[in-house]
Amino acid sequence: MMKIRIFKNPVAKKRFLRFKSMKRAYFSLWILVVLYGLSLLSEGLCNNVPLYITYNGRSYFPVVKYYSENEFTGSGRQTRPDYRLLSQSEAFCGSSENYMIFPLIPYSPLESINPKAIFVPDEVELRLTLVPRIGTVDIQSDFTVVRSMFLESFLNDPENNFRGENLLKYFILPDTLEQTIAARFANQTAGFVEFTIQNHLGEKMLASLATYRPRKNPPRKIRLTLKEMVSNREPAESIVFDRSLQPVVTGAGIWHQIAEDEVRILLNLVQTRFNQPVDDYRVVIDQHQYTASFLKEEVLFPYPPVKDHPMGIDGAGRDVLARILYGLRISLTFGLMLVGCSMMIGVMAGAVQGYYAGKLDITAQRMIEIWSALPFLYVMILMGSIYGRSFTLLLICYGLFNWVGISYYIRAEFLSLRKRPFVEAAKCMGVPSIKIIYKHILPNALVPVITFFPFFLVGAIGALAALDYLGFGLPPPTPSWGELLFQAQQYRWAWWLILYPSLALFSVMLLGVFVGEGIRNAYDPKQYSRFQ
Repeated sequence: MMKIRIFKNPVAKKRFLRFKSMKRAYFSLWILVVLYGLSLLSEGLCNNVPLYITYNGRSYFPVVKYYSENEFTGSGRQTRPDYRLLSQSEAFCGSSENYMIFPLIPYSPLESINPKAIFVPDEVELRLTLVPRIGTVDIQSDFTVVRSMFLESFLNDPENNFRGENLLKYFILPDTLEQTIAARFANQTAGFVEFTIQNHLGEKMLASLATYRPRKNPPRKIRLTLKEMVSNREPAESIVFDRSLQPVVTGAGIWHQIAEDEVRILLNLVQTRFNQPVDDYRVVIDQHQYTASFLKEEVLFPYPPVKDHPMGIDGAGRDVLARILYGLRISLTFGLMLVGCSMMIGVMAGAVQGYYAGKLDITAQRMIEIWSALPFLYVMILMGSIYGRSFTLLLICYGLFNWVGISYYIRAEFLSLRKRPFVEAAKCMGVPSIKIIYKHILPNALVPVITFFPFFLVGAIGALAALDYLGFGLPPPTPSWGELLFQAQQYRWAWWLILYPSLALFSVMLLGVFVGEGIRNAYDPKQYSRFQ
C-alpha cells in the first residue's frame, strides 16, 4: 500500500521518472541489486557442499540441511563428511544411481585447498644464465700495463704477455676516458665513470674507474675494470626435462655444446631437483661461464590463477573468487544495516532538536559535538580487546558514531519547517507533537536522507574494508575484501590479491556513487535553471 501511495504521488512519480531517465544511475542501481542478490545466494553458487545428493534411492539436500558422515558411510561418525572425497568413493563411482551435484564453484571461502589437487607439470627447468667476464688491469700514466687479472679472456692471449705492454696496443679508448685517467694521475677528484671500449678484435666491452679522492702523493698506477657486455650475446634459452631426463624443450643448441662430464653432472642435479631443492651450479660452455639454476614449479600459497581457481588462491590456500563473493555479501549487508540504523538514530535526534529548538537544541548540539570528538578507532580497539571482534560489535560501535552527520541535515530541515503554516495549523488543532514530527514534518524532511543514503552506503563499505585492512574489523577467517588487500601487502608479488579485491571494491563503490548522483539530480528542484 505504501508503494502504491508513493507512486500515486505526482512529485514522487516525477522524481522516479527523472531518475530512470539517467541511464547510468538506473543501470548502476540494477547492477548493484543483481550483485547483492547473487551474493545472498552464495551458498548455492560457491560452496564445497553439494546442492543435491542421490544415494541408495534417497534424496539429500546438504546445502540446506546437515547430514552426518554415518548417513553415507555407516561408520558411526556424526561429523560432517568430506563430500568431495565421498564423491570419489566406490559407492558413488561404482554406481550410476548414486551421484552428487556440486555448485558452480565447488569451493568454500573457508576451505583450505589441498596443494595436491592443483595440477602442475612434473618437469624441471634448467636455466642457464651467462656470467659476464670481468677482468682488471693496473696501468701507469703512460698506459703501460703493470699488472692484469683475467685480461686474457678479453684478448685470447696468455696473461703473462701483457705486463710491460702499452694498453693502447690492445684497446681503443675514447678521449674522455683518457682525460679521466689523466685527471686521476694529476691527483684530482673524480667520480665513478663507465665507458664502452673496443679491443683490437672488434669486441666491445665496458670499462669503469672507481671514485677517486685526492691523496698526499699522486698515484703511481690506477686500476681499470673491464666487464663483458652481456647484451651483445644472445640469451641462452631454458632446457626443460621430464622425469625420464629427456629434454622436453631444448634451448637453441646450447645443450649440445656442453661437455659430456658436465652433462652428467647437470642431469644428476636435475634428477635430484625432482625430490628436493638444488643449489646453483657453474658450468663452462664455449669458453663462457654460465650459472645453471634448477627450477621446478611447486604449489605454494598464495598461488596464481589456474583453471579451477580463475582468481587465484590466497595465502591460506582459500579460493579468492569465493572470498570475494562472500565478502560482497558481508560488505553490502554491513553497509545497509549500518546506514539504516545510523540514519534512524540521526533522524530521531535531528527531529527532536529541530522541532523543539531553544535550550534543548543548544544542549543536545554541544553534547553531539563532544560525542563526535571521541576517537572512533581507539574506541573500536578498546571494545574489540574486551569483547572480541565480531560483526555485531563492529556494527554497534560504528553506528554509535555514524549518525551524527545525518542529524545535522535533519535538524536544519526541521528548523526551517517548524514555522510553516501547515505545522502551525496542526498545533492549533491540538495534534500531539510526536504526530506532528513524524507525520507532518518528517515526510517533507526526508530529501537529505534519501539523497545521502547511497553515499553513506559507499562510505560504510569503504570503512569496513579499511578496518579489515588495518586488522580492527571482522574476525578471521571471515571473508573480507580488506583482509585480502592486507594479504596483498604481505605478498606484493601476488598481483591477483591486489587486482581482484581492489577491482571489486572500486566497482561497488563506483556504482554506489553513480546511484547517489542520479538520486541527487532527481531530487534537485532546479535541475534545468541557469543564470541569464
